[in-house]
Amino acid sequence: MTTTERIGVWNQLVGQEPAVETLSTAASAAAKIVAGEPAPPGAMTHAWLLTGPPGSGRSVAARTFAAALQCSTGTGCDACPGCHTTMAGTHADVRLVVPEGLSISVAEMRALVQAAARRPTTGHWQVVIIEDADRLTEGASNALLKAVEEPPDRTVFLLCAPSDHPEDVSVTIRSRCRLVTLRTPPPEAIAGVLMRRDGVDAERAQWAASVCGGHVGRARRLATDEAARQRRATVLRIPLGLRRPSDVFTCADQLISAAEADAGEASKGRDENERNELRTAMGGDGIGKGVGGAKRAAEAAVKQLEKKQKSRATRTQRDTLDLALVDLVGFYRDVLVTATGSGATLNHPDHAAQIAEAASSWTLESTLRRLEAVLECREAIDLNVKPRIAVEAMVTTLRQG
Repeated sequence: MTTTERIGVWNQLVGQEPAVETLSTAASAAAKIVAGEPAPPGAMTHAWLLTGPPGSGRSVAARTFAAALQCSTGTGCDACPGCHTTMAGTHADVRLVVPEGLSISVAEMRALVQAAARRPTTGHWQVVIIEDADRLTEGASNALLKAVEEPPDRTVFLLCAPSDHPEDVSVTIRSRCRLVTLRTPPPEAIAGVLMRRDGVDAERAQWAASVCGGHVGRARRLATDEAARQRRATVLRIPLGLRRPSDVFTCADQLISAAEADAGEASKGRDENERNELRTAMGGDGIGKGVGGAKRAAEAAVKQLEKKQKSRATRTQRDTLDLALVDLVGFYRDVLVTATGSGATLNHPDHAAQIAEAASSWTLESTLRRLEAVLECREAIDLNVKPRIAVEAMVTTLRQG
């Protein structure tokens, strides 16, 4: 199935023709199973693991496949109620697990597995989509494993993770899933979807596609958000901006502040709406006799919600900071490419002059030390080192080389 032949919900996937072929074939087989007709052996199974680099569209692929499974025609037509409600996230038989904190707890997974054991109510299948399955705790993985080993009839589990490595997904869960690997979308495919779906002009779409590192969501953000473009420019000024010892703390503060601001912007409106809706649902805004207990219960629930929101903000901040660190990794990688004359495509072609300046000033060894410092910073933050401490240590090495 080529890009031009794609129809319906499959148009959501950018540059993923092999995955579309596999998933659409499975959806057609699933439709035959629902109709009581013989289906090709092995085409459809109860557990899937969708892997791929950040921005490749793992969660989009999972939701698209879910829509095709719930589709009235079995093809992912994008016209029936099954497709529309699944893509909108409102289908009664499609459960989406998005970790709002740093991990997915065992209690959350047990409740999900219990709900998934029910028969579909309005759709053809009970579909469970677990985004960032690599964030499952050990207990949550064990709870999920029991369901995957003995799957309920008409239940499908779709797991999304960066890879099928044991550090991301346990070997036992991996062995019970069918693997679909997504690739990094080519720049021309990303530019095309930005122009077609988001109305971005050709020049900006091509620029965003060339600097996003194959991350479709990042490309859309850079193409449509001036603040995102400014944050990227600030990050890429750091390598050549570390001239004085005091610059270490200034640049570290810029990285941390930008991540905090991005997390704040993403959470502010949503957090307030959630608190108001919770108070209203529990009667915390009522007046008159007998509402004291409701108010106390509502306030207690709001405190629990605020704890959850704080955890979500921490995750958003770390994810935003990680994107900045990936940009820095790309810069030092580009310096190595330029210094060695390999001719490989640059991650930051719009900063080619600064990259050439760095390549002529630094040795290959010092560039590698800088790149390793950024990678070590990412690992330290992943191990729960305080971001400011990890970033300041990294920037000190970036200055010293």
